[in-house]
Formats: sequence, C-alpha cells, structure tokens
Amino acid sequence: MNILTTENLIIFSIALVVIAFLYSSVGHGGASGYLALMAIFAFPIGIMKPSALLLNLFVSSISFFFYYKMNYFKPKLFYPFAIASIPAAFIGGFVTLDSTVYKVILGLVLVFAAFRLFGFFNFKEKEAVVIKLPFALALGFGIGLLSGMLGIGGGIILSPILLFLGWASVKESAAVSSLFIFVNSLAGITGYFLGGKTIPIDSFYLVPIAVFGGILGGYYGSGYFSNKTLKYVLGVVILLASVKLIFP
Repeated sequence: MNILTTENLIIFSIALVVIAFLYSSVGHGGASGYLALMAIFAFPIGIMKPSALLLNLFVSSISFFFYYKMNYFKPKLFYPFAIASIPAAFIGGFVTLDSTVYKVILGLVLVFAAFRLFGFFNFKEKEAVVIKLPFALALGFGIGLLSGMLGIGGGIILSPILLFLGWASVKESAAVSSLFIFVNSLAGITGYFLGGKTIPIDSFYLVPIAVFGGILGGYYGSGYFSNKTLKYVLGVVILLASVKLIFP
C-alpha cells in the first residue's frame, strides 16, 4: 500500500488481524475497529469509509457462517431490523458528510464501541421477551442510516439493544448482528457506488488480512473463546482514536 511505509504496514496488518479476530468472535464485522485503526494511521477520509464497508462484508459473513453453523441464528430476530435498516443504509451510503462532521460523529460512535469492549454495555441475558415490531423497525432504520453514512455495519449498536431488551441471548445476538452487519454494509457500499464513487484499490489489499483474523475469530467465538485482556487493549486503542478524531 502506498499509504503506509513498510514498517507501519507490518504494524497495521498485525493490528488489523487482531481487530478482525476479536470482532468476528462476538459476531461483528469490525468496522468501528478498522476505522479507529485507520484514523490512528492517518488514512484519508475518502479511503476510510469504503474500506471499512468492504472489510465488514467479508468478516461479518465469515462470523455469520460459524454462528449459523452452531444453530444460533433466529430469523425472527433478524427480519424486523433488516427490513428497515437495508434501505436506510443504502440512503446513508449516498451521503457524504463534511470531513469535520464525519470525524466528530465517528469519534462519538467509537467512544461507544470502546466502552462496549470495556464491558459497560454488556448486559446480562434476560428472559425472552416478544419483539415490538414498530420499535424494532424504528431502531433498524436509525441504525441503518447511521451505518451507511459512517461506513459501519451497526452491530456494535444492535447487540447491546437486543440484550438489554431481552430479545436475544448473547450467542443469538451475535448471530443476528453478524448478518445485520453484512446486509447493511452491502446496502451502504451499493449506495456509495451509485453515488458515483469507487472503492480505492488499496482497500482490497486489506481484505485477505482481515479475512484471516475473521476466520479465527468466528471459529473460536462461536464456541468457547473469551479474552478480556485483548478486548481491553483494543478498547484503549479505539478510545485514543476517537479522541484523535474529535480533538485533532
């Protein structure tokens, strides 16, 4: 990649594998982590959004495969959110935010992502509660729109909501979130394309690196994996990136 020196590329690649591994292990695509990493390495804004969406497509699909294989996916949990989020993410993909506004909003989302890794929004499982369709549709639309605009999949927001409301178990929320992230990322990147933009060639160089981490994470996460130390380290990195974005 022309963006990074050889030394920085090695460090970046190792960090990318770790991020893909950790996010895939909990059913996420990792966009918030990728965006934080790219912010730290001073990637241009024009590369950050399409790169995050592209990597999300691959890693979230891998994660979904492993969780689906373990029979954690519940279609009834997925459809109410996806119906509204897909068109919203498509619309969001068209939107090009001002650079300053983009950094501030992304920075705030990354703060939320970091706190999730620290365990602040890891709600305990509750007894199953019936989903309220109007509320689920509204949530799906809001998360989808934000996802398309920023280049994230929205799973980092959806998962704690599912757990907090008692709509899913931890493993079920991971399975639903992984597919939710995939369809939102696909809709967002489609809107991005139709908006007259293209994905930089440098973005594709990152795919095999993220896929490697995603396969490992999906395999171990759908089974018995848990590593709090790595999550805390990643949380600190993301928090630092958010500070850099909000207060350049």
